[in-house]
Amino acid sequence: MNTEFGQRLKAARNAAKMTQKTLANKVGIGQSTIAELEKTGNGSSHVPVIAAALKCSALWLATGDGSMKDGFDQNVTPVPLGMRQYPVISHVQAGALKEIAVPYGPGDGFDVEYGDDDASQWSFFLEIEGDSMLPDFRPGDRVLIDPDVSPNPGDFVAARNTKQEATFKKYRVRGIDESGHEVFELVPLNDNYPVLRSDERHLVVIGTMIEHRRKFRRR
Repeated sequence: MNTEFGQRLKAARNAAKMTQKTLANKVGIGQSTIAELEKTGNGSSHVPVIAAALKCSALWLATGDGSMKDGFDQNVTPVPLGMRQYPVISHVQAGALKEIAVPYGPGDGFDVEYGDDDASQWSFFLEIEGDSMLPDFRPGDRVLIDPDVSPNPGDFVAARNTKQEATFKKYRVRGIDESGHEVFELVPLNDNYPVLRSDERHLVVIGTMIEHRRKFRRR
């Protein structure tokens, strides 16, 4: 029994002005686990994430060595991995239109991304190709598209034409046509590519980007 660890944990939690429940939510474990650790336990594998959440020294929390605040500028906090699987259903050519199927069928997708379960049923990831959305979106970046989110001016969207070809662009409203339909543009961030207008070709927004992911290094 390592009650000293529990005492340090409770002291750090009190210093951070957190309840057991708040700390448990930040770390991604149950409140009962925090209570048990403070009463009897050794933090084992939980020490790094608990220390990060409490902004205290992991070495001090685990062993008592050093001080509670070690002077390190700890400006990041571990985030628990989401458990929902999202299909990556297409490589979207950012500079041109490309075939895409939405809604997708069961088992569709060439890859899977994991994330929080906070998007609608038919949400999916697209992988960017081409350079028309540089510098903000690079080839290989992935964007989470939610078909149930209506875009606001300035949002990034996936859109398609009558041939079920799709593209990823910035959404810009230009007005209302004579039939009362909204006229919008799909705008590339790279000026070397043309702007697409809904009054010049049939374009339908199929979803709004709600998340952008990038890998800076690959094996």
